[in-house]
Amino acid sequence: MARPGGTTTGGGALQVVVMSPEQTIYRGAADAVVAPAWDGELGVLRGHAPLMALLGTGEVRVTLGSATEHFRVQGGFLQVIDNQVTILSERAEMA
Repeated sequence: MARPGGTTTGGGALQVVVMSPEQTIYRGAADAVVAPAWDGELGVLRGHAPLMALLGTGEVRVTLGSATEHFRVQGGFLQVIDNQVTILSERAEMA
């Protein structure tokens, strides 16, 4: 998985960006993303329909192969369009 300033891998993977108003926390490829929507967990895989969701408080999990990155978020939005997952949270940090 790539961090800000790095390169992404996995041409057939989801492209994921996790950011707060202050900075981009993560940018990279993923096989799956699980995020805390305001009314329960939301999972995203490649080919997911376009979606906009309100985030709650909890942990975002970004998985690529056997590696999983964890992020803590509080509120915000998740958007899925054309295998691009964008998470903009009021507060986001590595967990």
